[in-house]
Amino acid sequence: MTATKDGTKGRTKGRANRDRAASRPVRKSRKPRTSRPFALWREVLTAYAAPALTAGAAGALTGQRDLVVAACTSIAGTSAVVAFLVGAWLRHGGQPRRWTVSTPRIALTAVLVIAVAGAAALLGWCTAQWLPAHTPVSATPWLERLRIDLPVSAALATTIVTLRWRTTTPTAPTKATSRT
Repeated sequence: MTATKDGTKGRTKGRANRDRAASRPVRKSRKPRTSRPFALWREVLTAYAAPALTAGAAGALTGQRDLVVAACTSIAGTSAVVAFLVGAWLRHGGQPRRWTVSTPRIALTAVLVIAVAGAAALLGWCTAQWLPAHTPVSATPWLERLRIDLPVSAALATTIVTLRWRTTTPTAPTKATSRT
């Protein structure tokens, strides 16, 4: 350390910054940003559009025509249906279930993702196996894609809708108690 004129050995730099910070005008605190209310139609529209655009663009850029078709059908369609079902279940007619509000956000999201993605994986597997065996539909690559497309789309849509719903819902239900 080099000594300064007053013998403080370079410690004035921190003091100068504190003095400069103290001389700045105090900013008024901004109002806390409130999120928009949970609107199911907006979540479903976003759940369809986002994967359709991203997977469709990826398919177009890489020259995978089957990915472009799947982006608008099985991928985006699954996301929209799952977003609607999960969002409607979470809203529960405007009165959310007590345990969905009191459970920590990450735990609620994990439970719903595991349940919904598991159901979607089972549906994709059954569809890919059952349709060729019991109908005139032959085993095609798009049927095999369902084994991957359905659970991945369901997991993403469930995660996004659940987290978005929890940011717009109070964390603890309030009981109306009156003292007389």
